[in-house]
Amino acid sequence: MPKRTNYISRDEYFMWVALLSAHRSKDPSTQVGACIVDTTNRILGIWYNGFPRGCHDDEFSWSSEGDLLDKKNTYVVHAEANAILNTWSNNTTWARLYVTHFPCHECTKLIIQSGICDIIYISDIKAGIESIQASKHMLDSAGVIYHQLDSTKSDLTISFNI
Repeated sequence: MPKRTNYISRDEYFMWVALLSAHRSKDPSTQVGACIVDTTNRILGIWYNGFPRGCHDDEFSWSSEGDLLDKKNTYVVHAEANAILNTWSNNTTWARLYVTHFPCHECTKLIIQSGICDIIYISDIKAGIESIQASKHMLDSAGVIYHQLDSTKSDLTISFNI
């Protein structure tokens, strides 16, 4: 019997790990997941956007509107930062980052400083905003490669029944 031919690619696999992680986010409007992979295709870190460890999500606002102290953006740690901070290895040099949304300028600084050399993302819905423009400018300057995964090739349904 020949091997199965309809398996997902390595990029699709790691992006699905990031997507699955995004489903852990309690953010009502934006769920982001990230997965960091080393040069030997081992996962170094996975995480999603949410409040810092020890900050209970019922004590803080999930709103994007209002004063600084009432906005989720004041408190939420982005998925990329969480994945970098929660890696099992201290060495992310030459690693790839799979992330569901293109990174903001703050996460981009951490990505560059951590040595990640390649970013694979799905959504670039905020491409026109200044934060993303700044991100792309920094990534280009630092020589970090980034590209959008062609998600039209992969339509995967995950089931616990195998």
